[in-house]
Amino acid sequence: MTDAWTAAQIRAAEKPLLEAGEPLMQRAADGLAGVVSGLLRASSAPRILLLVGSGDNGGDALYAGASLAQEFVPGGVVTVVPTGSRLHEAGLAAALVAGATVDALGPWTDPAAAPGLLRGYDVVLDGMVGTGASGGLRGDARRVVAALGGGAGSVGEGAGAGSAGPGAGGPGPSGPSGPVLGRPLVVAVDLPSGLHPDDGSAELVLPADVTVTFGGRKAGLLRGSGPMLAGRVVLIDIGLRLGAPELSTP
Repeated sequence: MTDAWTAAQIRAAEKPLLEAGEPLMQRAADGLAGVVSGLLRASSAPRILLLVGSGDNGGDALYAGASLAQEFVPGGVVTVVPTGSRLHEAGLAAALVAGATVDALGPWTDPAAAPGLLRGYDVVLDGMVGTGASGGLRGDARRVVAALGGGAGSVGEGAGAGSAGPGAGGPGPSGPSGPVLGRPLVVAVDLPSGLHPDDGSAELVLPADVTVTFGGRKAGLLRGSGPMLAGRVVLIDIGLRLGAPELSTP
């Protein structure tokens, strides 16, 4: 059986650990970086794009980007594109110290320019919007996804529903292992930006080839459009003690 929980259930399980000072973000980022590194195992000089919003999702992406920059820069490239007004300061500092650079947002909101820019990368980490968002994409995140042609099957077709076990270092043999069809792999941080975490509804979304989710699977990954848009789901164990799941599927 595959179990999944609502965003509220996940947050409730995180709360006592955060209050106790447990480094949940670093655990999530380390797991995310491990998955992405595994996807890039055939490349010695990969180009990695981080689409980063203001929330904890963005912090996860930035700390993972720092680890990836330590591994691949200067041969490779790690580029941060901010889609939020207040990026996680410590995460951004860590990424920059490790060799990441920041790109201007403007061209990434231009439908005439963004798809061409995207093709210059091997992997995209979607850390724009996480489980705290509802009501669809807004602001710069919406403009970026729209410019990239966001919607089911357009930017990242998704690798099909599936899962890897807790703490897995990457997708299994059937999962994607590098850029496909002349476009980068899209790796969603916790869940694809624009996908509702509980019911799986989506209006405008950046579909993923791989979704790296933390603590427990979000119900929206198994409901509605979730299975089509999330690609292969990799679960990272960050030490949560979860109660009864919202749903279980065979």
